[in-house]
Amino acid sequence: MKIILRILFTAIAVLILAHFLPGVNLAKPESAIYVAITLGLLRITVRPLLIFFTLPATILSLGLFLFVINAAIILIADYFVDGFSVAGFWIALLFSILLSFLQSVLYSFLKEKKK
Repeated sequence: MKIILRILFTAIAVLILAHFLPGVNLAKPESAIYVAITLGLLRITVRPLLIFFTLPATILSLGLFLFVINAAIILIADYFVDGFSVAGFWIALLFSILLSFLQSVLYSFLKEKKK
């Protein structure tokens, strides 16, 4: 159940960001769900490989290169999802930073309270 809620929260965040960020376009609202699923799959499969192969750059930049990897994941999702487009690298970088922030806020509602 949490996975479905995470996908929905990510889709909501994508809808919000596509509405406010110039350069990020969604053809239809249903595309946000496809983007959320694609981002989830890419984060599971491609992101660890990118992190492994760029580990020296990540260490030298004190982890800031992970932002570049996140932007690359957004651009890959742009390639795979019809109806979702990102204007360029810098917009993808801003989109990934804001998406991470919105996801952390929305995912905080899913945390169970400890007794």
